[in-house]
Amino acid sequence: MSNNLNPEMNEEPSKGKILISEPFLSDPNFKRSIILLSEHNEEGTVGFILNKPTQLKLNQLLDDFPEFDSPVFFGGPVQINTLQFIHKVGDLIEDATEIGDGLYWGGSFESLKYVIESNLVKPEDFRFFIGYSGWTEGQLDNELKINSWIVTSTKTENIFSDEPDKLWAEILRGMGKKFAILASFPENPSVN
Repeated sequence: MSNNLNPEMNEEPSKGKILISEPFLSDPNFKRSIILLSEHNEEGTVGFILNKPTQLKLNQLLDDFPEFDSPVFFGGPVQINTLQFIHKVGDLIEDATEIGDGLYWGGSFESLKYVIESNLVKPEDFRFFIGYSGWTEGQLDNELKINSWIVTSTKTENIFSDEPDKLWAEILRGMGKKFAILASFPENPSVN
């Protein structure tokens, strides 16, 4: 999976970009995580972890909701009692916010329910998240200064990957030799 990126420069965080955790980031919530940024401004940053699926199904979380076999992910440790979603169906969901080329965040749950019941969308067009990842003003910048994260762009197919457990290593490998080495570091070097 090649991303055709310039691996020499860490990009600036902005909505639609991803954060890749450094191999030795010790925070268990973010260890070997890929986070899609849905918002980044002077007030802070919001994103969703793309590679931590749960065993939950959408209709287990929402009452009176149609069967829809789309994965539910752990989006991050903030407000884990909330459900958010990203998608690639654009204007079919009212009040959705575009965060990248053909990539959208949220929208009306009534509109979502309607398009599911009407068979206008497919499960693979969505990612649902319990909780989110959030940084207050300046917090992410400080974490970037101590090299906790790599900021880069990615392809939409990576965001909706059907192999999220391989996503962290695959994206790093696709960024070139320097990053491929990081992808091969063992998760726990002390047992190597």
